Amino acid sequence: RKERNVGEILAHIMPQDLLKFGMIPEFVGRVPIIVTLDALTEDDLVRILLEPKNALVKQYKKFFEFDGVELRFTEGALRAVARKAMQRNTGARGLRAILEECLLDVMYELPSRNDIIRCVVTKDTIERGTEPTLVTSAGDYKDEESA
Repeated sequence: RKERNVGEILAHIMPQDLLKFGMIPEFVGRVPIIVTLDALTEDDLVRILLEPKNALVKQYKKFFEFDGVELRFTEGALRAVARKAMQRNTGARGLRAILEECLLDVMYELPSRNDIIRCVVTKDTIERGTEPTLVTSAGDYKDEESA
């Protein structure tokens, strides 16, 4: 047997298959088009994080701007978020929960601190649960590749 994606198999579904599955003929007759969807890839999830008008990364950057802090994500961090969503099998809906996990504590801490100018989320922040790197106005930080 060949290993095939479920989307590939379902792409060949016919109305007769739906009847055999147990759907009533009245319903099958009223649904003239059958469409299947492919699973999202890691690149697709990263694009969802960055590109839409209301993208999650843009939303979180705006939240941090309210407190005068610049939020940066490394490319590795974005890919780690996408991989984690794929592992959890949550797709695009799980992206917000993953970002919330790593940024929630920092978001509560920022309003009471005036010395932080930048918050950098790295791959380790997502994968290992380490705290994001907080850069103060007095300290220097070597800038990593950021998105």
